[in-house]
Amino acid sequence: MLEEKIANKTARVCVIGLGYVGLPLAIEFARAGFPVVGIDLDARKVTSLAKGVSYIPDVKSADVKRLVTKKKFTPTDDYDAVRTVDVIFICVPTPFDRMKAPDLQPVINATKGIAPRLRAGQLVILQSTTYPGTTEEVCQPILEAGGLRAGKDFYLAFSPERIDPGATSSQGWNVKNTPKVLGGLTPRCTKLAKALLVHLTPNVHVVSSPRAAEMTKLLENIFRSVNIALVNELALLSGRMGIDIWEVIEAAKTKPFGFMPFYPGAGVGGHCIPVDPYYLSWKAREYDFYTKFIELAAETNQGMPFHVVKLADDLLNLQGKALNGARVLVLGVAFKRDVDDARNSPAERVIEVLLERGAQVSYHDPYVPTFHVGNDVFHRGQTALQSIPLTRAALRQSDVVVIVTAHRQVNYRMVVQHASLIVDSANATKGLGHAEKIARVGAPLNSEAHHD
Repeated sequence: MLEEKIANKTARVCVIGLGYVGLPLAIEFARAGFPVVGIDLDARKVTSLAKGVSYIPDVKSADVKRLVTKKKFTPTDDYDAVRTVDVIFICVPTPFDRMKAPDLQPVINATKGIAPRLRAGQLVILQSTTYPGTTEEVCQPILEAGGLRAGKDFYLAFSPERIDPGATSSQGWNVKNTPKVLGGLTPRCTKLAKALLVHLTPNVHVVSSPRAAEMTKLLENIFRSVNIALVNELALLSGRMGIDIWEVIEAAKTKPFGFMPFYPGAGVGGHCIPVDPYYLSWKAREYDFYTKFIELAAETNQGMPFHVVKLADDLLNLQGKALNGARVLVLGVAFKRDVDDARNSPAERVIEVLLERGAQVSYHDPYVPTFHVGNDVFHRGQTALQSIPLTRAALRQSDVVVIVTAHRQVNYRMVVQHASLIVDSANATKGLGHAEKIARVGAPLNSEAHHD
């Protein structure tokens, strides 16, 4: 009986998709004592994990190697492993296409990989972020095609991932200390899924359905998207009004209630925040509902890379130079500080616009050795750029340095000392002087706040 296996930690767990979401989940279940199989169609990932080498910064290679050696974690690219397990997690990407419509093909493919191997008594939990209705409208029919019925013969639930890339147990939130939200297809589905998830974290919040759990995840990320858009819009206004938005945010943070700080920048990135508003707006049209407020926020954030490029253009104009032909060094192309994940990074659009306007672009990022641009916006074929060393010579040879993502490893004092001009979208140069050559997003040109 599955409930007994879960209680005794003898239930075999399978995680499909060994990326930023799936691999930490698989490793935590293995560390908790469950035998875990990880499935990924990328043979390089499987080979790396089989050797005990992690490619995710939040997962230590030592943990992988120990668990592989003890046969608590087995990576494979063979879906037949599904036949031998009791619980199956789907943790594959959910991107959108060029028209901002949801691309559920990875979820569909994973579900189709499960379906012919599904057997009675198994529990399937979708974790991929998606629009409300995916579990029941997309996954359930595929899984039931062989004759088994969800909620009766097998069990189905949705429990959204809540990954904070770059965080560790000592720095922030992770798989073990982040509460889980769970919505099962039936009460029995929910009960079994909760019995499993409490082995990761005791804080499992149950909602009434998979749809409610799916909407919960979208609310969490759209909340961030909307508030980032708000502060981005205020940053644009503040710059025109001669006000430093960074100073304003620091002041507002002193209020102990009713305010949560968000910060302006070159845009939003990652696998959720730029994507989720479009997942919901696409689904909402099925109900003749138009999420104007949410879409406007997404549009505001998408416009920030163009503002960053305009600041670079304005700085160069003040020096009597043109952006066309200028040597531009971009610092930080990951979507977030101190991570190696460049998915949907605002740096991609910044670089694409710079290239479109004739600039000669190079970049430095200690976490991202190769960065691909040009595939989605201008349709001129994808270009692979290589990170260059950040040296005094590289800074001096650049006409303007554009800071997109402020990694802690970068010596910004050196950047300020040796760069001719700087566009700072992350407030990384705060307090370092030389305000006359720095344009900061959300601040008047050639100004610097006088606060610590």
